[in-house]
Amino acid sequence: MTEEKVTTNSEESGKAEGAVVLETGVAEVKAETVSEAKKKTKKPKRQIIKGRATVKCTYNNTIVSIADTNGAVLGWASSGMMGFKGAKKATPYAATQVVSSVAEKVKKFGLQELDVFMKGVGSGREASIRALSNNGFELLSIKDITPIPHNGCRPKKPRRV
Repeated sequence: MTEEKVTTNSEESGKAEGAVVLETGVAEVKAETVSEAKKKTKKPKRQIIKGRATVKCTYNNTIVSIADTNGAVLGWASSGMMGFKGAKKATPYAATQVVSSVAEKVKKFGLQELDVFMKGVGSGREASIRALSNNGFELLSIKDITPIPHNGCRPKKPRRV
């Protein structure tokens, strides 16, 4: 089989430019077959109803991450990532902005219910919980997992002089 490239002329009005004519006289347009080969089926997004939010509020920063029940992180943000610098990172306003950013990232998964785990003693604790409920999440439980020292390590023996 031999192929010839055909260009449109006034006498060949039935054929498109760039079409290939085979010996049988059938015109095929290669551009259509290439675009069909590039199409891929889109993978459906996971629909997750229940998840867990971990909020770490320190004196210097606020970090929020939202994961599914198995622990696979769906989205996270921190106040430093949002553009706050210095002492402004630990403010309640920065915590609300961080939560709204994470909520926007996680909405595509269809997340509705959250278990909240708080860690730290920063000023953004209450503000971040309030922001989670205002962003359309139903809070099932709130648990404080701040590490507390219990008696610490053994002190040095007294010095004998």
